[in-house]
Amino acid sequence: MTRYAIKLWCMEKLRIQKIIADSGYCSRRKAEELIQEGRVKFYGRIVSELGFKCFSTDEITIDDKPLPQEKAHFTYLALNKPLGYVSTLSDPQGRKTVKELIPAKYGRLFPVGRLDFNSAGLIIMTDDGEFANLVSHPSSAPEKEYIVTCKNPLRGDEVEKLEKGIYIKSEGYKACPAKAKVLKSDADSIVMSIIIHEGKKREVRHMMETLDHPVYSLVRVRIASLELGQLKRGEFRVIDESLIQKIKSECLNRKKHNEFNKN
Repeated sequence: MTRYAIKLWCMEKLRIQKIIADSGYCSRRKAEELIQEGRVKFYGRIVSELGFKCFSTDEITIDDKPLPQEKAHFTYLALNKPLGYVSTLSDPQGRKTVKELIPAKYGRLFPVGRLDFNSAGLIIMTDDGEFANLVSHPSSAPEKEYIVTCKNPLRGDEVEKLEKGIYIKSEGYKACPAKAKVLKSDADSIVMSIIIHEGKKREVRHMMETLDHPVYSLVRVRIASLELGQLKRGEFRVIDESLIQKIKSECLNRKKHNEFNKN
């Protein structure tokens, strides 16, 4: 048996989306989207199954370009996304992207989750696909805290409704229970802290609009143990490795909790 054959024999086949994520190209969920769009090939043949398994040493291409080899070290940045930027690496409408805020020396980093074009605040930029999947997947997503300024004063039991989970009629789903706290209230507006886990697209805005509180501004100030702090709009900082491990631990504990409750 040749040395290469022995290496393959010892290796484990993995789902191709995990291999893509491990390479730092994108998150696992984004990799699944690429597969569904027919952009991933295995030795020149389009991969059509999300469950397809292969070796990391196999020939894999995305948009006919070779997949980078698995990274030994990853980069994690905390970015304060300004208003008017999209949380993607490119935009067909030509709008500014978060990619433009990160110097080229950090390589190809992608955002973990998204913030709306008209929202600001904390977003993680990384090349660690498995970490991105852990933070963004509904089964393991950690707490995310938003400071929301809305129209109209608080009425009745609206905090309790948010904490029980309200039905978003316009979108056809029930929002998961949130932690809600009033920070400031006056005659025509309210400022609240809203904490959720999963975070469907524009979920916090939809929750508040359902209660007749159109959102003036929305800023994400925390993801798990990572806080926005004094980071200015458009600026970023490197996240300490110890904090990354703490976030991973929080995500894994939530995943175990959810799996336990299912059984």
